Amino acid sequence: MLVLLIVFIVTAPLLTNTVKVTLPKTQPTTPLVQKKAFTVSVDAAGKVFLDKQELPLANFEVALREAKASTAEFYLNLQADEAVPYGTVAKVMAIIERTGVDRLSVLTMPGQG
Repeated sequence: MLVLLIVFIVTAPLLTNTVKVTLPKTQPTTPLVQKKAFTVSVDAAGKVFLDKQELPLANFEVALREAKASTAEFYLNLQADEAVPYGTVAKVMAIIERTGVDRLSVLTMPGQG
């Protein structure tokens, strides 16, 4: 079995279908202009904010629809405190889905997995 394992370890890199190319060197270009994204935040107490403006959960959908209608390309970032119950975040995400937001980023902090 050990021999078979060694054979697989040696042959596995050879099975990839990569083509080695030398890429040309060019001058750097300016990056694409990033559109401003709206941010939905849920704090540890379960309060919902749209761009730092606190909203009751009952009014959140209306405010989100208005914000979405105000811009042609609507980007939304969602950040929630890790202490918030899952049900609160699920309700916020359901409202986001109902409003038709199709560009959503869920923000997290990098750290130990």
